[in-house]
Amino acid sequence: MMCSRDQDPDTEHEAGATDAAFTSLLEDSVEELYEQAPCGYLSTLMDGTIAKINTTLLDWLGLSRDQVVGRMRFADLLTVGGKLYHETHFAPMLQMKGEVSGIALDLKIAAKKRMPVLVTSKVKTSDDGEPLLIRTTVFDARERRAYETELLRGRQAAEEAHRQAEADRGRLQEALAVLQQSLLPAALPEVPGLEAASYYHTASPDLLGGDFYDLFPLGDGRWAFFLGDVCGKGPQAAAVTSLARYTLRAAALHDPDPVTVLSTLNTVLHERYTSGEPRYCTAVFGLLHPADAKADVHWASGGHPSVLIQHADGTADYLPTPGGMLIGILPQAPFVTASARLYPGDTLLLYTDGLTEARTSPQRELYGEGALRAFAVAQAAAGPKALITALTGLLTSFGDGLDDDTALLALGVPAPVPSTSDVLT
Repeated sequence: MMCSRDQDPDTEHEAGATDAAFTSLLEDSVEELYEQAPCGYLSTLMDGTIAKINTTLLDWLGLSRDQVVGRMRFADLLTVGGKLYHETHFAPMLQMKGEVSGIALDLKIAAKKRMPVLVTSKVKTSDDGEPLLIRTTVFDARERRAYETELLRGRQAAEEAHRQAEADRGRLQEALAVLQQSLLPAALPEVPGLEAASYYHTASPDLLGGDFYDLFPLGDGRWAFFLGDVCGKGPQAAAVTSLARYTLRAAALHDPDPVTVLSTLNTVLHERYTSGEPRYCTAVFGLLHPADAKADVHWASGGHPSVLIQHADGTADYLPTPGGMLIGILPQAPFVTASARLYPGDTLLLYTDGLTEARTSPQRELYGEGALRAFAVAQAAAGPKALITALTGLLTSFGDGLDDDTALLALGVPAPVPSTSDVLT
């Protein structure tokens, strides 16, 4: 009779041999896993004396088992900083909680180097809860530390770049502010028998605009003034602004005739920009001669909006200068002149088209010259400073509708101050 497969003696023998071999391999693997594990293992007594340590950790330290077991404490493997942290934080936390996980420390290894590691320790206790020893696992953190270092360096580099950019931006803003100050008078001069006021708004984010104005003495009781608007805005317009402003001042000192001064500016701009992108401007240049509680004004305009006069009686009128050519377009250009006499309480207003071309409604309608005249009529005839203050408030009310540079210059003869007897009467 044939035996069943389950009862085959040979088969039973083979199975037994396999189980024995597997058991032997498993026993060897457990020991090998401890000694050759990819991390360090050690066990210490409660006072920190090392009782057991695996080969991996010994290799990292560059020490033999005889040098370590029973002769060194765990803290002896650490750098000075690590020892201090172990004594002040690690050991107390381990004593209170019974385990500590993922603590970053540095080991002293061969060749007087240090090795970053992550340490996890747990206290083994007896059945009645008495602490017996401390089991510690040490993980190699060199790659992690290198990554963190590079990450930190990258962050520091980014922060330094940001600080540098902020510093550069600050220096640029300071330089732009200084440049802008050089394009406009720091303050209008005091003119005997006359009152003057001005306001400037730039629509450019770099605070450089293309509008300009000035008021300066010529001698013999005469004063020169001008106000203009360069095509465009920003640094390119500011370059033309600088050229126009200093050309007008220099030309006025040579020959203050308004048409001659604007003709000189036209020649300079046309010759300077004829070979590249054309640059041009509009401008009003005029002469003031205050005397005997009044002031005679004579001016010329090159394509600029009409001057507005606010009269002492509460009315307001434009003083047109039609036909004046844009400055810098042609080699020679015609300019139109006008004259007026200002009496006490009268104010002459010069402005750039940023005011009249502001958008003042959801339909983006232009503010316009008609609205400006009505606004001047609605204001009490209290002189240039009061008018400029009122117009400044108006410009602020436009909000985003004021999207162009805007310059204002007001000149007037002060109204007589009422005497005490007049007030009593």
